[in-house]
Amino acid sequence: MKLKRAARLILVGAPGVGKGTQAERLMKKYALASVSSGDLLRQSVRDQTPIGLEAQQIMKNGLLVPDSMILKLIMGELTGRGWLIESVPRASGLNTDSTYARSTSWREHDSQEELYEVNEDPASSFILDGFPRNSSQASKLDELVPINLVVHLKTPTEIILDRIRNRWVHAPSGRVYNTTFNPPKTPGKDDVTGEELTRREDDCPDTWRKRLQQFDESSMPLLEHYDKLGVLWRVEGNSSDEISPKLFDEFEKRFGSA
Repeated sequence: MKLKRAARLILVGAPGVGKGTQAERLMKKYALASVSSGDLLRQSVRDQTPIGLEAQQIMKNGLLVPDSMILKLIMGELTGRGWLIESVPRASGLNTDSTYARSTSWREHDSQEELYEVNEDPASSFILDGFPRNSSQASKLDELVPINLVVHLKTPTEIILDRIRNRWVHAPSGRVYNTTFNPPKTPGKDDVTGEELTRREDDCPDTWRKRLQQFDESSMPLLEHYDKLGVLWRVEGNSSDEISPKLFDEFEKRFGSA
């Protein structure tokens, strides 16, 4: 389906609600791209860019990478793809991670004012994953790129717990099975390789409830933030297959061809 304008999405939901499944389905159906803050950070570390080297040292010290670094990586990716266009040319050129790679320090760019124009070409559509996680990060992101749809995915707690209790994974490939609705052909074995399936360390009800509490504490202000901006939409269902048609319908109402 052809879109009439660029979609800039964030999916929010409790652990185990199926954000990854919905993101994959949206990307496949509407040719959306994925921008993952975690992937960008790992790539920057692998490439040994100035920002990657500093982030690596921070993580080695057991600290969290600051929001400013993550935002630099996101903006570098978006400008590098042409989805954001710098509206005030500067001698240093676009503020992308490749620019950092040629600089003595990524901090050189912090003092320079950056103004961007959003590319509304439908080909500039993406799902942002991993950031923001709280309202403070969302406010910082607002200053750089306007997110135009935030989807709050909701599934009853007991159903998610049932998924977790019955979930098995093939760790090398990432393939996921559920003995209730997506069982392996041979119990305990991966369908493709025949190797043993395992449980994720955090696939424990008590662990999940702790993660849910952390999610609620951080996400409620985040959702309120986007609700005030008028871009929040909530959808509820007992399964991903129940949620997807509702999500597709809303997405097409907002971004589909007139």
